[in-house]
Amino acid sequence: MTDANALKHAAASEAVRLVQDGMVVGLGSGSTAELFLEVLAAKVAGGLQITGVPTSRRVAELAQGHGITIAHLEDVGRIDLTVDGADEIQRDSLHLIKGRGGALLREKLVAAATERVCIVADSSKLVARLGEQQPVPVAVVPFGWRQTADRIRQLGGEPTFRMQDSRPLVSDDHLFILDCHFGPITDPAALAAALKGQLGVVEHGLFLGLAERAIVASSEGITILEPETVAAGAS
Repeated sequence: MTDANALKHAAASEAVRLVQDGMVVGLGSGSTAELFLEVLAAKVAGGLQITGVPTSRRVAELAQGHGITIAHLEDVGRIDLTVDGADEIQRDSLHLIKGRGGALLREKLVAAATERVCIVADSSKLVARLGEQQPVPVAVVPFGWRQTADRIRQLGGEPTFRMQDSRPLVSDDHLFILDCHFGPITDPAALAAALKGQLGVVEHGLFLGLAERAIVASSEGITILEPETVAAGAS
């Protein structure tokens, strides 16, 4: 296990402590979220009873392989807890960039239906402003995607068409992904609204005001971040 994976595993193990018997749990996508799934599966094997709502086909298959009961989002009322990863976490607000795994639409739908969203990550994902390290993934309708990319350029972004194995990456929802480089984002809410207003854009990877907690692992240990404690200067 690499140092980075060890940190992610530590964060995932801490997040499992939040899961209680009988919960409906949103199962995030990405490497750290999949580590959470592995730790959760061990608890389920030991008798913990939960229902998982996966955010991608891959996660659904992994969860079923681990013996976790799954349900579709439309078949549950509210989700008690969702644990997911992030590409960037803004320290002062817990605003996020997500979507490097291509599942941003389903991840956002699940997060919006959740009482408590917990992000698990290593400390390399922490930034002062979103966009410092990562582009903003944007899910677009395949028809006319080049023109959609042009409209995003007019907002100040530089879209890169995402490929996988020398082919266009197609999401579970049959969408293309444009990775849009904006640099440090001074007003994430304004950019989020502008992106959502562009013809051809279905969803973007700016997750604002959705995370209640971030469990961040570093070489110095585990840090729990919450928006109000971060705003007060606590760690």
